Amino acid sequence: MPETIKKDVSSKYRYDFDTVVNRRGTDSMKWNVAENELPMWVADMDFKTAPEIINALEKRISHGVFGYAEIPDEWYSAYENWWSKRHGLNIDRDRLIFCTGVVPAISSIVRKLTTPNENVLIQTPVYNIFFNSIINNGARVLESPLLYENGEYSIDWADLEEKLADPQTSLMILCNPHNPVGKIWDRETLAKIGELCNRYNVTVISDEIHCDLTRPGFDYVPFASVSDTCRDISITCIAPTKCFNIAGMQSAAVYVPNKFLHHKVWRGLNTDEVAEPNSFATCAAVAAFTEGEHWLEELKSYLFENRDIVTETINNTFSDVKAVKGDATYLVWIDCTQISDPADPIDAFIRRHSGLYVTDGSEYGSCGEGFLRMNVACPRSTLEDGLKRLTDSISEYKKVKKL
Repeated sequence: MPETIKKDVSSKYRYDFDTVVNRRGTDSMKWNVAENELPMWVADMDFKTAPEIINALEKRISHGVFGYAEIPDEWYSAYENWWSKRHGLNIDRDRLIFCTGVVPAISSIVRKLTTPNENVLIQTPVYNIFFNSIINNGARVLESPLLYENGEYSIDWADLEEKLADPQTSLMILCNPHNPVGKIWDRETLAKIGELCNRYNVTVISDEIHCDLTRPGFDYVPFASVSDTCRDISITCIAPTKCFNIAGMQSAAVYVPNKFLHHKVWRGLNTDEVAEPNSFATCAAVAAFTEGEHWLEELKSYLFENRDIVTETINNTFSDVKAVKGDATYLVWIDCTQISDPADPIDAFIRRHSGLYVTDGSEYGSCGEGFLRMNVACPRSTLEDGLKRLTDSISEYKKVKKL
């Protein structure tokens, strides 16, 4: 029996999410920190991936030959079946393109579909690497900040339309669900975005990498599934890497239903040489989507227990610091705006004081200043350690600042 399946069938979870895996000394970006530090920043998980995926990779490794690979039919079928069954999106395999990652795909698409100095619109606060993909490829970032009222985020429709109407705006990158605020965009909202983008001839890149990390009982809506309009103007980036913790496998897909847009994206990805798999990329994806569903469902339950523990602890401990309600991702967005001091960023203070490494919200756009992003995808014991460091540090910060 694989080591990540519990032998005690009476346990709440069949799979083991409680065992701490030592990631130090494994060339982990996340864990390349000082010995006393606890990293809860970059968005990968501290759990072993599903044992079914490990078994498939071990079988592939035992073959012993790792030459150039092609995309097998099973890869296309795995995506088709997963999105049809779980998300109600019927994918045409002729419009599905392998890519080494969602970020390489977005960068390639920006490069292919824009001319220098055109605007790419993003809704901030949003995944910080979007800024890199835009700026590094000669385009300009155009922010449409989300409205933040009473602890909830929503779209500023007047601002969004004004910026989409700018003739220099040719692309919009939609984060669906939205990282870092944990928002699941509903069908009506997505339809309205699609209508506005279509009106002003703006193509939508929908980053849906977090789509399977939703609160149990909550589903996300694929942008391309909303309407014929959304389908025809969209490029959807999807992958098993975030929800199955296999980012190092470099495996993703780009779905482009529109025939002419598909050809442009296909040419861009191939020109940039990011459309060919390594020896394990398709194997891991097929195993995830064909055998990993039970593991994922248990993972989601565990993750949202973690989210709720953090949210309730913060909101019950402090009156002037709040965790923003979120129904997607394992990233908790924490509002410290009532106590933050731009001259002494609170994330830096926390790291100095306790060794806890969380992310400064300003990385996600200027409207993220005074917020923190905390990754809670870890065993419960690690979470408790991080949460104690966080609350102790915030208390000390307030004491030092005389708040």
